[in-house]
Formats: sequence, C-alpha cells, structure tokens
Amino acid sequence: MIQLTRLNGHPLVINSDMVKLIEYAPDTVITLVNGEKIVVLETGEQILERIVAFRRRVLEGLQMNFSSWTSPKGEQTGDQEKRGTSEEGVQNG
Repeated sequence: MIQLTRLNGHPLVINSDMVKLIEYAPDTVITLVNGEKIVVLETGEQILERIVAFRRRVLEGLQMNFSSWTSPKGEQTGDQEKRGTSEEGVQNG
C-alpha cells in the first residue's frame, strides 16, 4: 500500500498491486486494473519510488531460511548435512 495525494489535497492509500498504468496528461493519472482512474499530485517517478520502497519492505520482512527444507524425496538439504542436523534439529552422532 502506498499513500498519495488527490488534487484537492486529501490523502489516499492505494494497493500498489492494483496499478495498471501511470499517465502524465498534464496531471498524473493512475489507472487501476479495474479501470478506475485516480488523479494525484505526485509525479510518476515519485509513485514508482513509493511502489519500489513498499515492495522492498515486504520482501525484507520475509525470512529466507531454506536450511530446514527437504527435497521431494525427503532428503536433507545441503545446509542440514553440513551442520549435521536432521529436520527436527537433533544432532547426528
């Protein structure tokens, strides 16, 4: 979600995944995937920066810990074998 400003100065928050198109004519017009058009004060560059920053925050929030994954055959991943642990975290002896 990103916060933008309507031409009348009122803030609005939109789901950035719904943005289909950003036009400059001469105001900035955002077209959503449902066909709705929104005119905002921000430039296209500012909108893109906010979308990228939002998506970075989302991706940084994901914990990319693949060490406990197993293969489709139930084999341990390479990280588990290097550490000498099983899926349950018990030391192999």
